[in-house]
Amino acid sequence: MKSLMPLMILLLCGLSACDTRTEAQKIVDKAIEAHGGKAYEDSKIEFDFRDMHYTIYKTPSTFEYIREFSHESGQVKDVLNNAGFTRTVNGVELDTLNAEWIGKYTRSVNSVAYFAFLPYGLNDPAAIKTDLGITEIKGEEYHLIKVTFQQDGGGEDFEDEFLYWFGKDDYLMDYMAYYYLTDGGGVRMRSVTEVNEVGGIRFQNYLNLKPEVEKTPVDQMQQLYLDGKLEVLSEINTENIKVEKLSKK
Repeated sequence: MKSLMPLMILLLCGLSACDTRTEAQKIVDKAIEAHGGKAYEDSKIEFDFRDMHYTIYKTPSTFEYIREFSHESGQVKDVLNNAGFTRTVNGVELDTLNAEWIGKYTRSVNSVAYFAFLPYGLNDPAAIKTDLGITEIKGEEYHLIKVTFQQDGGGEDFEDEFLYWFGKDDYLMDYMAYYYLTDGGGVRMRSVTEVNEVGGIRFQNYLNLKPEVEKTPVDQMQQLYLDGKLEVLSEINTENIKVEKLSKK
């Protein structure tokens, strides 16, 4: 009988596909599929955000984020990719940037790209996903997922914490909240205001909300939102969206 056990386990694995993913991982995978799935990895995406033009390309192993805008010094182009960060002004690369400014520009470009690509970025190898169960907002049920990051590979902001609300049945991300430490720290919540589907990818605009007390724990943001105690800080809108398929298929 003992000799049959490994064979039985293999047969059971074959029948069930041996899905060893956590529940949180399964939810995130379904959310990524609902928002665009493989289209994220096969597309170059362009959009305007706050008077700046962004071009974004990202796969599991490579990425390139470009930000272009006009400045009193000339036409600025920031490029962040696997090789690092560079800034050019009128086509001439700046070689005088110190580590502090490189870090500042890198965080700024990376932040816009990260939020624009949600929920795709949640499968980053450093992301730690936790299923907090089902919750309800305005009569709708949501999977509530918490995301933190390992220090190794989690970047300078590895201590930030994120919450994501994915529809129980459609797995669409209607809300998110996050706690951050940079620039003095704080906490924000975003609620979807508009959806644009371009090239098979779902792009979302948001209201950016904040609590009265900046050091509010992120897990209190849902109740504050339901109680009407969050203030509208800004609107997060991506405009003039273009999606270019990169494969020849």
